[in-house]
Amino acid sequence: MTLKIHIDDSAPPYEQVRAQISEQARAGVLPVGYRLPTVRGLAESLGLAVNTVAKAYRALETDGVIETRGRNGTFVAAAGSAAVREAAVAAQAYAERVRRLGLDEGEALAAVRDALRAAYGG
Repeated sequence: MTLKIHIDDSAPPYEQVRAQISEQARAGVLPVGYRLPTVRGLAESLGLAVNTVAKAYRALETDGVIETRGRNGTFVAAAGSAAVREAAVAAQAYAERVRRLGLDEGEALAAVRDALRAAYGG
């Protein structure tokens, strides 16, 4: 089981690193507890600047996908539970907002579907 990242010209490199690690962690390709390469090591292997990989790791940590354990390294976190909790909070806030705006459930769900399609390139 190894981390596989491919960088192309489709998006900023840090976003590609972030998205690919996140996808592999959520799909179970990278299991909980998998130790990621150091920022410097991954940057070197991908031919990227250290700051680019560091930015991706910070975003992944904020999303709850990975956790840094000081000098012990950076690891895939438990099942994205922090991300799921954050999404639930955001969904609750959205539900309250659309209710105040007077939208019905169908209109609110249509707006979410459109936003998700845009976010995921679909």
